[in-house]
Amino acid sequence: MNGKPGLPELKALAAIVSHRSFRKAADDLGLSPSTLSHMMRSLEQEMGVRLLHRTTRSVAPTQAGERLVGRLQPLLRDIDAALSEVDDFRSVPAGPLRINSSEIAARLLLASTVPAFLSRYPQVSLDLVTEGRLVDIVAEGFDAGIRLGEAVPQDMVAVRFGGSARFVAVASPGYLADHAGPKVPDDLHDHACIRFRLPSGKPYRWEFERHGQELSIDVPGRLTLDHMDLMADAAAGGMGIAYVSDRCARAHIDRGALVTVLDDWCPPIPGLFLYYPGHRHVPPALRAFIDVLKETN
Repeated sequence: MNGKPGLPELKALAAIVSHRSFRKAADDLGLSPSTLSHMMRSLEQEMGVRLLHRTTRSVAPTQAGERLVGRLQPLLRDIDAALSEVDDFRSVPAGPLRINSSEIAARLLLASTVPAFLSRYPQVSLDLVTEGRLVDIVAEGFDAGIRLGEAVPQDMVAVRFGGSARFVAVASPGYLADHAGPKVPDDLHDHACIRFRLPSGKPYRWEFERHGQELSIDVPGRLTLDHMDLMADAAAGGMGIAYVSDRCARAHIDRGALVTVLDDWCPPIPGLFLYYPGHRHVPPALRAFIDVLKETN
C-alpha cells in the first residue's frame, strides 16, 4: 500500500456497502456516481486489493471489502459522535438531520412540527425519509426513526407524541346497504375486503382485540393495495371493507362516505413514537427537533 486512504474515501466505501448501490450512496454523500466510482478505483489501487464486486446492475463487497467496512463502521460512528459533541458548543443547532418515518407520521409532522422547526432553526436541513419499510436506523445512517410503539426496537429511547392511535374497519353506506355488516371479525370471510400489502410483499393480517381476546384474520379479497389512503378511497368507492388508520379514514367518515364496523373490536393503541439509539451522543439538531415535537403535539 503506497499510502493511507483518507476519511472521505473510507466513508464513501462504507456508504456503498450499506446501500449496495453507487447511485444511492452518491445521493447520500452529495456526489455524482462517476465521482464516487473514481474514488473507489483510486482507493483500490492505493490499497492494492479489490474491495467491491461490480456488475452493470449491482455492487457488493469482496471479502476484503466486507472485513474492512465491518471494522470501519464503529470507528466512523465514533467520529460522527465526536463531531456532534463539538456541535454542542454552537449557539444554535446546525447541519443535517435524517429521520426515517412512516408516511402517515410524516403527514402529521408536516402539519405543524416541521414548519415550526425549520422556521426556528434555519441552519438545520431536515431529511425526512418515508420508504415504508422498517429499517435499522443505526445501520442506515439515520439520526432517528418514527413508528407506532409496537414497531420500536426495545433498545431505543422512545418519545411518544400525537396521542393514541386507532385502526378501524370501514365501508361505504352503499356497500353496507347491499351486504349485512360484520358483527364479529370472522364474518369478514363473507365480505369483499380490501387487503393491504406490507413492504415485504406479504399481505397484512387484520388484527382485532376485545376484552383481552386477540384475533388475527387473513381476510379474503380481490383487491390488494400498498397504501392506506388508497384503501380508504377504495372503500369510500364501495369496493369493500378496508382496515386502515383512523387518520386515513377520518375525512371520508366526516363527510359520510365511510362508516365504521366492528367498532368494539378496534380499541385505541399506543400511538406514534420518535426513537433513537440511547448508546450514542444525541445531536443538538435532534434534541431541538424533539423539543419542537413536544410543543406542537
